[in-house]
Amino acid sequence: MTSTASTLPRVLRPFALRRYRWLAAGLALALFGDGIRMVALVWQVIGLGGGPGQVSLVSGTAAVGMVVSTLFGGVLADRVSQRKIIVGLETVKLVAFGSVGFASVLGALTVPHLVAAALLGGVTTGMYYPAYSALLPRIVGAAELQAANGVEGFMRPVLFQAAGPMIAGAIIGTWSPGTAIVVGAIACILSAACYLAMGPVDDEVPTLSAERAARHPVRGVLADLGEGFGYMKRTPWLWASLLFVSFAVLMAMGPIEVLVPFALRDRAGGDATSHALVLAAFGAGAALGAFFFASIPMPRRYLTVMFTLWAVCTVPMAIMGFAYHTAWFVVAGFLIGLMLDGPMVLWGTLLQRRVPTELLGRISALDFFVSASLMPVSMALAAPVAQTIGIGWTFVLGGILPIPVAIFFFVVARLWHDEIENPLRIPETELPLEPTSK
Repeated sequence: MTSTASTLPRVLRPFALRRYRWLAAGLALALFGDGIRMVALVWQVIGLGGGPGQVSLVSGTAAVGMVVSTLFGGVLADRVSQRKIIVGLETVKLVAFGSVGFASVLGALTVPHLVAAALLGGVTTGMYYPAYSALLPRIVGAAELQAANGVEGFMRPVLFQAAGPMIAGAIIGTWSPGTAIVVGAIACILSAACYLAMGPVDDEVPTLSAERAARHPVRGVLADLGEGFGYMKRTPWLWASLLFVSFAVLMAMGPIEVLVPFALRDRAGGDATSHALVLAAFGAGAALGAFFFASIPMPRRYLTVMFTLWAVCTVPMAIMGFAYHTAWFVVAGFLIGLMLDGPMVLWGTLLQRRVPTELLGRISALDFFVSASLMPVSMALAAPVAQTIGIGWTFVLGGILPIPVAIFFFVVARLWHDEIENPLRIPETELPLEPTSK
């Protein structure tokens, strides 16, 4: 198996493992189903006679559930079989959204029912990432982690941002939002079946904190969270990266999510189709960036590459600030996606290679929490800031200010020394695909 895998292109080598093929299929179905529900839920609210307030209530409830559950999901991922966690999460989504879909088809759906399902959906999203991130190194070896993370980075925009919404639109146009939600629920059970088909993973039940959890459930959770924060505090590359990313999210996500439609409409004469083109370009750039980094060896200066691209990935926002044609918005969206999601492949691999296995769930949760928690703040600030200094300058400042902040954290944490002292590049030799612990 090893010799055959070594002849494959780097990005395809993880697929030589049977269990990884099942894992990738499960992830693909989960992303596809989430993409369907993302669109179908909005149109279901509208179909019930709801307006922007009700749409905000449903989406906001999901966001709260995601943020609140993430850290505890990380604790759980370091205590319990990650594979079983993911199967359980997909089952919860099946029940929550299956009930919504059938209630809609039967004409018995209410907004409170939608809100409750959205809350459960947000909770499952918040707990999914830590479990998946901690499971992946148990399936593939260190030499294949970068490629496997690149596959995830490629599938996310293709399935979640493109294929899922497109299929949802077709189903809604032909039948109804409720039918689309039922299709999304079916994807959940198929995803769970793929994870079950993987079979048990060796050492899939972490032993750290098991005794503490049994003796003191509440104090055990708090102690586990404290260990995660303590590891971050004493790990310069980790706290420098998380603090910078939190600032970049604060600067960029609000303008991109809230202001782009208005900038398109007011200066480029754009409409919903124009906005869809920008989002599609962002997804295409993200998929291409992930595929590129999945296809190359880990850079020797991996922290330098990662920070450089993250620092400049928001610069194309300055184009959006003063563009008067939709094409420039499309170009800017493509460049942002390319430079943002490409380094995320390195980041995921960095976590899985350098964070101790017994802490990986909690650190992955901390990563997700930092990235997600400031998104609502950024979105809330985007409109008042734009009213004060103008949409154009809001885009410019959001695009430029991350650069000096990235340089500051890179220098303070001495990351150029860290990456040399802790090399991650693996020589091109015939290494076993399986993790060394197996």
